Amino acid sequence: MTEIVIYSKHHCPLCDKAIAKIKTLKEQYELSIRVIDIYEDDELLEKYQLMIPVVEIEGEEIDFGQISENKLLKRLQSKNGEN
Repeated sequence: MTEIVIYSKHHCPLCDKAIAKIKTLKEQYELSIRVIDIYEDDELLEKYQLMIPVVEIEGEEIDFGQISENKLLKRLQSKNGEN
């Protein structure tokens, strides 16, 4: 199972769109999705406040802001040995 972490905040339309995109990928890939509110951790708030949403797959930051489904797919495909 691949872990995807989304750094987010409440009332964030871009974050909602990113989460929706990732949820559609669950149909193709075995994913666990964890959403972390950056306002619950001062370090995360300082690091990501202007970047959210930030998507991390297996500890690697993949994309931020307007999340590209293509970037997510490429990373998941490479992890799963697909071309």
